Amino acid sequence: MSLFALIAALLLEQLQPLSSRKYLHGWLSGYVSFFQQHFNTGQRKHGKIAWLLAVLPLLAGVVAIYWLLSSVHPVFAWVFNVLVLYLTMGFRQFSHYFTDIHHALRDGKQDEARGLLTRWRGVPSHELNAEEVARVTIEEALIASHRNVFGVIVWFVLFSAVGLGGAAGALLYRLGQFLRKRWGDEDEAAEQDGLSDEDWGGGEFGGFARQAFYLLEWLPIRMTAMTFAIVGNFEDTAYCWRTQAASWPDPEAGILLASGAGALGVRLGMPIPQGSLPLDRPELGVGDDADADFMRSTIGLVWRSVVFWLLLLSLLTLASLLG
Repeated sequence: MSLFALIAALLLEQLQPLSSRKYLHGWLSGYVSFFQQHFNTGQRKHGKIAWLLAVLPLLAGVVAIYWLLSSVHPVFAWVFNVLVLYLTMGFRQFSHYFTDIHHALRDGKQDEARGLLTRWRGVPSHELNAEEVARVTIEEALIASHRNVFGVIVWFVLFSAVGLGGAAGALLYRLGQFLRKRWGDEDEAAEQDGLSDEDWGGGEFGGFARQAFYLLEWLPIRMTAMTFAIVGNFEDTAYCWRTQAASWPDPEAGILLASGAGALGVRLGMPIPQGSLPLDRPELGVGDDADADFMRSTIGLVWRSVVFWLLLLSLLTLASLLG
């Protein structure tokens, strides 16, 4: 049932993309802000309590709904899983930016490509040349495909395997990601800006959110990297993962980017201009400089990875039925 739910959700998103997630995002922002406002004293233990209170009741509710629907009829539980996957997983959450940037670069419209990349990243990109735009866009696409598709699939399958309903696993991963961004990244940004705890009410409140998402990411990000190795250039992927990933500022993201670069045979990372100064970044990957052709290859890598996972789940499902 998990396999067919994943296939249905992917097909549904391709045939009828969710026009906007802003209402869902707005509700979720208000929900997590409530806990931040009432628990943020700048202490890690209060961040842990807030995280647990924000996440566990929602997970318990989703599991209860799944079990209730299963008791009525398994088809209802299956439809519920598809609905949650449709809301939490999908390429269309980021692919329009990637596609538009690819077309702009292919047509020689560099200013348009820079503007699109700026809107996607939220970081000014007007100083980047065409090769740098392609390089950064591929990096963003690899991370986005993992966090919007592969990471969700891993936790969906894990929860399905233990009988808790895959919907709860998908929700757990996306909630962990959202809280990491809202609480954990806020702490890091304030520290980089040199603000005191009194100025912004921060401190270590987001520390547990960062740790929780690190744990949630540990297995999925390695499974995604291994998939890139299988469907791409295995030797280069293994080499880049082993020798380059740890040099990236975020070693976990470094695993994903280094393995993706090795699988594609493209060079990622490397310094880029930002604010009239070079932003120092280590080199990842081996091979040629990024361009519009490598952006097209990135699409192929991601879709081959999806097909590989679906085939693997098909074999596991068949083995379970035969067993």
